[in-house]
Amino acid sequence: MDPTELKEFGSRYAEAWCSQDPDSVAAFFSEAGSLSVNDGAPAVGREAIAEVAQGFMTAFPDMVVTMDRLAHESESTVFHWTLTGTNTGPGGTGNRVRVSGYEVWQFGADGLVAESQGHFDSAEYEYQLEHGVED
Repeated sequence: MDPTELKEFGSRYAEAWCSQDPDSVAAFFSEAGSLSVNDGAPAVGREAIAEVAQGFMTAFPDMVVTMDRLAHESESTVFHWTLTGTNTGPGGTGNRVRVSGYEVWQFGADGLVAESQGHFDSAEYEYQLEHGVED
């Protein structure tokens, strides 16, 4: 992908996370693609990836994910993002969070994400769930 296509891909990916449609997130992944979060067990396949997305979408019905920047490295692309939302889903705290992180993408031959390794500060995330954050 050239830089313009990659930037468009990243923008559409962020929009998919905001859509409340988990299948739209999974569509950015290869059929057997994987997504891991903070070194957890990977969700493999679009159905499993959609389940991960649905978890965040349920917890944060007003979730907005923005693409902060993309960095193309020799063998991967790094998608930097910020998630903001209010934890008003079932059992939610009602608190607002704003957490930034990144995903390291490996693309497959189909031009979709074959593997994504996501990372964010889970301690800060948990703190904000409990105490909230001001925008």
